[in-house]
Amino acid sequence: MNKLNSFIYLQNDPSDKPPCRGCSSYLMEPYIKCAECGPPPFFLCLQCFTRGFEYKKHQSDHTYEIMTSDFPVLDPSWTAQEEMALLEAVMDCGFGNWQDVANQMCTKTKEECEKHYMKHFINNPLFASTLLNLKQAEEAKTADTAIPFHSTDDPPRPTFDSLLSRDMAGYMPARADFIEEFDNYAEWDLRDIDFVEDDSDILHALKMAVVDIYHSRLKERQRRKKRFARIVGPVEHDKFIESHALEFELRREIKRLQEYRTAGITNFCSARTYDHLKKTREEERLKRTMLSEVLQYIQDSSACQQWLRRQADIDSGLSPSIPMASNSGRRSAPPLNLTGLPGTEKLNEKEKELCQMVRLVPGAYLEYKSALLNECNKQGGLRLAQARALIKIDVNKTRKIYDFLIREGYITKG
Repeated sequence: MNKLNSFIYLQNDPSDKPPCRGCSSYLMEPYIKCAECGPPPFFLCLQCFTRGFEYKKHQSDHTYEIMTSDFPVLDPSWTAQEEMALLEAVMDCGFGNWQDVANQMCTKTKEECEKHYMKHFINNPLFASTLLNLKQAEEAKTADTAIPFHSTDDPPRPTFDSLLSRDMAGYMPARADFIEEFDNYAEWDLRDIDFVEDDSDILHALKMAVVDIYHSRLKERQRRKKRFARIVGPVEHDKFIESHALEFELRREIKRLQEYRTAGITNFCSARTYDHLKKTREEERLKRTMLSEVLQYIQDSSACQQWLRRQADIDSGLSPSIPMASNSGRRSAPPLNLTGLPGTEKLNEKEKELCQMVRLVPGAYLEYKSALLNECNKQGGLRLAQARALIKIDVNKTRKIYDFLIREGYITKG
């Protein structure tokens, strides 16, 4: 009997084998294969073989092979059938999940499965040399076309207040994905669909049409996300994205250097002095702007008093916390009633007062607060301009929230 041929015909499921030519029953090991008939191969069960079954050209005195997997292949204590069962169990349960592999095999323990697989299929020198040759052949095939590029562990992240960060709003570099997908609510059309047995043909066809429409929307979503991936490979696409981010950063630096050159700056020491003086000029311009606001209400003593307090706050390095009064004649909106609004119970008394005066629902305030806290912790401080870029609401509301968080010590000024 040729053991190699027997191992080739090895199958765990009897329904995968051709039936017995004598009784048409499923073949169970061991069974007989005629060595002279075929193709196709001529199989007989043991009962038909012992009866001397003959059919057309097949005669009972033909030479034959006994088909069985009850023989060792790689290890004397492991039969060929157990080898196949081990490979299928590893494929089903996953490499390393040896307890489930042993449970599926039923004939070997967890330790025996792990030891045998590691010895004969992982650390086997024959298999290792074969895989090495295949790898070397693949590398030799692609040596001329390989791209000398290595992706970084940390994906490129644009600076917070750069133009790129605004253009890529909602993009998560670590996941290489956006917070909101294209056609973000496409799944809503499927949430109430349920296929049941008593559906009519028309209703079933309608549900299938809805599923087909959903699949087409998913394809469009992937097409928009992978616009460049259709013409370049994944490595080239990553290189393109990283180069795109680097281009924006370089443009920003070039613009800054051009500003220095226009101002007559020739070295970086002078550039630092220029930046300091520029910041001072902007602060003075802010003071003059506030003074012009107060001059409009010079007859109002309360407006002058508020301006003086704001001026003192700026001089001491604090953010001005008192808004300017207005005599424009417009009636101010009444405070927001927080009764029954979600998230009210999570606020303290000062936060409730802020939400009432700013007319901001508690849920939105908590989201803005969390975003500002995270950015402050990441940057080590937060400027008002950064807060305005982070939460896209009315600038006056943003300033009030920012000043409140500074005053209460939740964040620090950058």
